[in-house]
This record gives sequence, structure tokens and C-alpha cells, in this order.
Amino acid sequence: MDLALLRTFVTVHRAGSFTRAAALLGLSQPAVTSQIRTLERQLGRPLFLRQARGVTPTTIGDELAHKAAPHLDALMEITEAGLDEESLVRTLHLAGPPEFIAERALPALTALSDQEGRSHALRVSFGTADEVLEGLSAGHHDLAITTARPRGPLLTATPLCDEEHVLVAGERWAARLGPGRPRRRAALPLEDLPVVEVHESLPFVSRYWAAVFDGRPVASGAVIVPDLRAVLSCVVSGAGLAVLPRYLCASALERGDIVALLDPAVPPLRTYFLAVRSGTLAMPHIARAHEWLLRAAADWA
Repeated sequence: MDLALLRTFVTVHRAGSFTRAAALLGLSQPAVTSQIRTLERQLGRPLFLRQARGVTPTTIGDELAHKAAPHLDALMEITEAGLDEESLVRTLHLAGPPEFIAERALPALTALSDQEGRSHALRVSFGTADEVLEGLSAGHHDLAITTARPRGPLLTATPLCDEEHVLVAGERWAARLGPGRPRRRAALPLEDLPVVEVHESLPFVSRYWAAVFDGRPVASGAVIVPDLRAVLSCVVSGAGLAVLPRYLCASALERGDIVALLDPAVPPLRTYFLAVRSGTLAMPHIARAHEWLLRAAADWA
């Protein structure tokens, strides 16, 4: 069986469409379509169901991808690395949320290069959970840090760490809530405070309200900025309240730049996962980074 046909098949399977696979492979869409049809004729079975928006693998297609993809990835690693066993430089492609990558993952991976004596070239991409998982499936990334557990056999995810969420505001706004505010569970006094968030849907505030108050916030966003570090800066400047990961705002809390408005008995948590394509942990540079991140996460409280 032609390995080029298998490579095209795996790329289509990961990308979910002939058009996206063609762009990834540097081929025309008709060429990709022709190669898939050739492979289907050789196997005597359909590998994909054509739909209006992309393709869906058949059962045979899923089985072939699960068996072939890890071996093709390993062959590509050998091809890209060459035969010089003394070369220790590998490029690791990492994707995830910008704040977590910047504050947690990158410092850990830098420590890996320093202490292990191996040189890692890093390429980092930022995106939402859906975006980074789609990129991982399509082969754009080697590792993805995400708050969504991937489904299906092509991706494998390991819990990395839990993130505690804290409801915070500047002292000026906290003072308006009156005495006893850190342990107050009634949401009503908070509804008058302006909200700083990363999206109009208020994902962090809504998740916190559901977990702590068993309800939904009625306020709308006063400041919307798509980066939690910028949200923190706005809160420090007195723009309003926000829900932030504790790791991101711990220093500001210690300095008194901001105040925790509540102290719930069970704080809301969100789990991060470290995801890879199945079989790629056979590649040493991916396996080392994967293991190192898991070890580093044990100290992320």
C-alpha cells in the first residue's frame, strides 16, 4: 500500500474535509479526492461518507486511522529529524489558552530544556478549547492544553491540574458590600457591581454564579477583553468585579491590589487536560514534554 495514500487519508480523517486536508498537504482538492478514491478501490471499502460540510469516516475508516496514524506520525518524525542521532534539536508545537501557557506551561518547558540538557525549539499557538483540539487533530500541534476533554480514539487526554476560581474586585467596590462580605452567599449585593469579562456571554462569572449561587448573573459586562491578564489589570484599576483563576491573581491578592469578595466552602474548579494524538508519545521529544508538564503540574496549587 502506498504510504502517500495513507498519509493523505490520515490527514483527511483529522481535518474532517478534503478542502482543509488539501491545504495542509499542499495539494489540490481534486488530487486529494483522487488519492482517497484510489485507496478506497484498493481496500474495496468506503472510508468516508461525503456530506455537505466535510466528510465523516466510516467504521472501516476510523479503524484504519486508529491503526495507521501512530505509525505514520513516527515515520514523519524520523523523516523530519533525519538520521543524525547526535542532533538533539526537535520542534515542539504547543497550543492552549494564552494565560495558562504563559504563566504555567512555558516556564515549565523552559526548565525542561535547562535541566535535561536538551534543546527544544518551541512553537506556540493560542486558542479556545475547540480550536486547539481541532488543530491537534489536524496535526498542527503536538500537545494541547485544554479545558475540554476530547472525544474519540484519535486523541488521548490526561488530567493536568485543577484551577480554582476566585470572585475579586478592587477595595473601592468591595467596601460597598459592607461588613461580612467575604462569606456572604447572597448574590443580590453583587448585582450592582460592574463586571469585567473575556466574552459577552460572561463565561467565568456565569460558571461561578451557577456553582456558588445556583443561579445566573443578571449584570452585563462593563468591560469585555479577551485575555484574563487584561481582565486582572482592569480589576486592579477599579473597573469592577471579575472571576479569575487563583494562580493568576494570587500575587495581586497578597499585595492588596484586589480583594476576594467571597470565600465559599467549596470553591468552583475547572480542570485542564493535556491532550496528544494517540501514538505520538512514542516520539521522545513529545513524551519528555508531556511527562515534564505532568510533573510540574503537581506543584501548581
